[in-house]
Amino acid sequence: MIYQIYPRSWADGNGDGVGDLPGITSRLPYLRDLGVDAVWLSPFYVSPQADAGYDVADYRDIDPIFGTLADADTLLATAHDLGLKVIVDLVPNHSSDEHAWFQAALAAGPGSAERERYWFRDGRGPDGDLPPNNWLCVFGGQAWTRVKNADGTDGQWYLHLFDPKQPDFNWDNPQVRAEFEDVLRFWLDRGVDGFRVDVANALIKEAGLPDWDEPLHILGDADGLEHDHHRKKPPMWDQDGVHEVYLAWRRILNSYNPIDTAGYSGDNDRILCAEAWVDSPERLSRYVRDDEMHQAFNFAFLQAQWRAGDLRDAVTMSLAASDSVGAPTTWVLSNHDVVRHASRLGLPVGAKRPNGIGIGDPLPDAALGLRRARAATALMLALPGSSYLYQGEELGLPDSTDMPDEVRQDPTWARSGHTERGRDGCRVPMPWEADRPSYGFGPADQTWLPQPASYAGLAVDRQAGVPGTTLELYRALLAIRRAHGLGAGSLSLLPGYSQDVVALVNESAAGARVVVITNLGVEPVAVPGGALSLVSSGPLTPQGLVPTDTTVWLTA
Repeated sequence: MIYQIYPRSWADGNGDGVGDLPGITSRLPYLRDLGVDAVWLSPFYVSPQADAGYDVADYRDIDPIFGTLADADTLLATAHDLGLKVIVDLVPNHSSDEHAWFQAALAAGPGSAERERYWFRDGRGPDGDLPPNNWLCVFGGQAWTRVKNADGTDGQWYLHLFDPKQPDFNWDNPQVRAEFEDVLRFWLDRGVDGFRVDVANALIKEAGLPDWDEPLHILGDADGLEHDHHRKKPPMWDQDGVHEVYLAWRRILNSYNPIDTAGYSGDNDRILCAEAWVDSPERLSRYVRDDEMHQAFNFAFLQAQWRAGDLRDAVTMSLAASDSVGAPTTWVLSNHDVVRHASRLGLPVGAKRPNGIGIGDPLPDAALGLRRARAATALMLALPGSSYLYQGEELGLPDSTDMPDEVRQDPTWARSGHTERGRDGCRVPMPWEADRPSYGFGPADQTWLPQPASYAGLAVDRQAGVPGTTLELYRALLAIRRAHGLGAGSLSLLPGYSQDVVALVNESAAGARVVVITNLGVEPVAVPGGALSLVSSGPLTPQGLVPTDTTVWLTA
C-alpha cells in the first residue's frame, strides 16, 4: 500500500501557504495509523515551478520552498523509524529550461555537444520558420519552441512534449544516460527506497522524429479499454528502445539490494515504478519484466467506466498481462493528474473523463460520486497486487469545482486557450482540522490554491474515530487487507451473479477466502449463504442484501 503525497498540498510547516518537507515529516504518524506501507513524494527538487516541480533545474537538491537536503534526510529517517518506505519522483524525460545543461546549450549554439543533450533541430521552410515536425504538446499547442541566436536572429527549435519550460532530453546521448544513473545513486545513497518514474514511456523518440498525422491519445485521454491495439504507434510514446534504459537502471538498484545474501528478507528492497501511458496491458507488462521495473501504474482500472463489465475486464486483463511476465500488478483510482474519483464517478456513466472541472461545467453529483468512490475503493483494495492511494482520497475529498479560473496555475489552462481547466482541482491542500486556519494545513489563512468550503466537514479531525466516515472505512479496509493477506492472494470470479455485479474471491496463500461483491445494478443482491460481513462501503439493507453502488467483503 503506497500513499502519494503531493508536497505542495499535504502540510505547511512554515506558514507560507505551500506544503513542505518539515510539514510532511510532522504528519507521517497519520500514515502509520492509516495502515500504509510506503510514501511516494511528487517532485521536491529545485525548480522554477512552471509545472509544479515537474520542471527540474537541479536533480540533487531540494527547492527552498520545500526545505533543504537536511530536511529530506530527517523525513527519510522519521519515515523509516515509523516503518514507512519512501519513494521519490524522478523526471527523466525533460528538465527545466533553467537547468544548467539547457542554459549551456543555449549559449553554445548549433552543432555543439551541449545541444546534443536535448532535441535542437533546424526548422523547416525556406527561412527555417516552421517547426521541425508537426508534433503537438501535451499541454496544448505545438511541441517546438524557437530560440534566438547570440546576434538576436532566429535560431534553432527545441522539442518539449510538455511546457516550453520543459525541454526534452535526448536519451540517445550517452551523457544523458550517465547523468541519470548518477542521480539514481545519489538518492539511493541518501536512503530512498525507490523511484516513481514520470512519463517513463516517453524517453526514446522514433529515429528521424517523423510527423504524426493520426489522432494522438496522450496521458490516458482515451477512456476505458476500447483502444485499437493495432493502430500505428506514435513516434514519441512507448518506443522499444526505452527498455534498454530500464535494464541499466535495474542493475543499479540490484546493486543496492543484497538479494544473494544469506538471510535476505526483502526489507531493504529498492524499487522502480513506471508511469507509462500505453495502449494495452500487454504493452505495459513489458515494463515489469523481471530485469526491468518492479511495478508500473495500471491505469486501466482508473479509466474504466462505472459498469460491471468494464471493471471485470480491467481486472482480468490487467492480471493476465502481469502474470504473463511473473509480475504483480498495481491499482489506482486517483492521483495528481486526474479528477478525483469522488467527483469523477458522480458524472454520467459513459461521459469522457474531463481534464478538470470548473465554474460553468457540468457538475458531478457529490453524494453519488462519494458512494461510488467508496465502493470502487473497496473493490480495488480487495485485489491482489499493490494499490496506490492519493492524498485525501481517504477523506472522500472531491475535486475543487468552484475554483476561480484566475487562480489556476496548471499550464494546461493557458496553453489550451482556456478550454482545458487542467489539474488544479485535485491538487488543493489537505484539510486536517476544521476549525483552524486553512483547515489545519498550516499556520496561515491562505493556501497556494484555495480550499473549497466543503473541505471543512471532511477534515481529518471531523472523521477520525467516527464510525461510517470515509477515513474509518479506509482504515478498516487496510487493516483487513493486511490481516488476510489480500495483496498476495489469488483471484477468481465468483459465479452465479448477474452481469451488473462484480463478484470475486481472493484466496490467500494460507487458504483464507474473502468474497468481494460490488453491485452496480439497480436491485439489491444477496450474499452467499453463511457468509459473514467483514466490511462494506455502505450500509447493507435490513435484509442483509448489497444495495446498488456498494461493495462488501465477506468470509465464506
